[in-house]
Amino acid sequence: MDKIKIGWGEVSLVPEGRKVNLAGQFYERITDVIETPITATAMAIECGEDCAIFCSCDLVSTSHYLLESVRKHLTQVKGLPLDKVMINAIHTHTAPAYENREDLSALGGSALDVLTALMPDAKYEKLVSYEGKDLIDGDEAHAFLAQRIAKAIELAWSNRKEGAYAQGFGRAAVGMCRRVCYSDGSAKMWGDTDTATFTQLEGGNDSGIELLFTFDTDKKLTGVVANVACPAQVLEHRDFISSDYCGKVKALLRRKYGEDVSLLALISPAGDQCPRDMVRWVEPETPINDPNIIRNDVTVRKADPSMFDVKGCELIARRIANEIFYALEDVTDADYVTQTELEHKNITLDMPLRRVTPAQAEAAAKTIEAFAAKVGNGTINFNDNARMHVHAGIILRSKIQETLDVIPVEIHVLRLGNIAFATNPYELFLDYGNQIRARSKASQTFLVQLCCGSFGYLPTEKAEHGSHYSAYVSSGSAGHVGGELLVRKTVSEINEMMK
Repeated sequence: MDKIKIGWGEVSLVPEGRKVNLAGQFYERITDVIETPITATAMAIECGEDCAIFCSCDLVSTSHYLLESVRKHLTQVKGLPLDKVMINAIHTHTAPAYENREDLSALGGSALDVLTALMPDAKYEKLVSYEGKDLIDGDEAHAFLAQRIAKAIELAWSNRKEGAYAQGFGRAAVGMCRRVCYSDGSAKMWGDTDTATFTQLEGGNDSGIELLFTFDTDKKLTGVVANVACPAQVLEHRDFISSDYCGKVKALLRRKYGEDVSLLALISPAGDQCPRDMVRWVEPETPINDPNIIRNDVTVRKADPSMFDVKGCELIARRIANEIFYALEDVTDADYVTQTELEHKNITLDMPLRRVTPAQAEAAAKTIEAFAAKVGNGTINFNDNARMHVHAGIILRSKIQETLDVIPVEIHVLRLGNIAFATNPYELFLDYGNQIRARSKASQTFLVQLCCGSFGYLPTEKAEHGSHYSAYVSSGSAGHVGGELLVRKTVSEINEMMK
């Protein structure tokens, strides 16, 4: 076994003095107001001949195109193997938008491209109507983010020093299933449960928090790795920059342990999860603009504060931080690991494209044709775009599948002693993560979604039958056949390393 070297680096992702277009909704949100700072936080681990560099970004996604740009920035960093670099997103919807061209080109373009081609006479609201020179967006935002993320990784690599780690575990109610099932066999993301046709939530939840603590040679805490099965989406509709609950957890850690303590936030498979209780529904204090989230005559309930508001976000952060505090109190001298083995694989996996039938494509085309006849040469707004997105996505998929069978994606699997890490580039439904963890031979398994790419939701077969947003064909490039393949490959690679 070899001694461990660990390094941390953190860089702000706020473009100082500029406004940003917030990603994550169909409508425009331009702001320069900062509710919680957003950052890129990197952790480098080296042991023997191998290494791993994680970088958690307070963004909605990390496209493969962004990953390649980051790696290009790092080509001059001495001794840093680019294929060992991983970047993931916490999936906050209150961070800057940037171009996602490479991932889109791999899928033949976007649903908006299809609408534009089928409805050439219509006028489209500009996706960004704000034209002030202080706005950073598109390619400029991409270049800015790539440079900042690369800087965080470079700092972590250069800060490597001998140290130690200890394992921990916590449990907190954070993520809950957001897909609601009805008696006719259908399902809806954000569906209303206050109806006699409501039968069940489609899936479960995972309150477990995988934890890893890093220390210097004097056993002083240097960082925390926290793996939570819920996207950082409490404040997803708000008009300010925020790292959501992850940033608030970091602030609580630093208040207790010092400003030099880092937090690597890794979001576990949670494509069907959200921070909200769909049964004990609590209305937001500040109204939200989302056609999928409409409630009438809501019953006032005694429950958590609204998980659309800052008050709810702070409560989640306290729950997670308290679990970290408790787990750290349990660390004993016997738990510190200073020497171990590290094995890290960067794997290209050919994921089968989720396909549509001719009947589905024909129905989608008829829906758009009827919409086009109604609109004529009028204006298509963001709500129209949202409604037609699913149908345009089906048409796009029917064309792509004529020439494309699989989409190669980058996944990482690594072993650190008796711990396993595995990544995927999807909003992966919880059931897949549960299957991997349950079958993993590691003592602890950290799973990271939306890592090294962004290829949309990956739903279960049950969700595909229930349909709706997050399970539509247009919601992601892969379906349950690909999900099962991903599980088998990940489990196989983990368990082979653990022999």
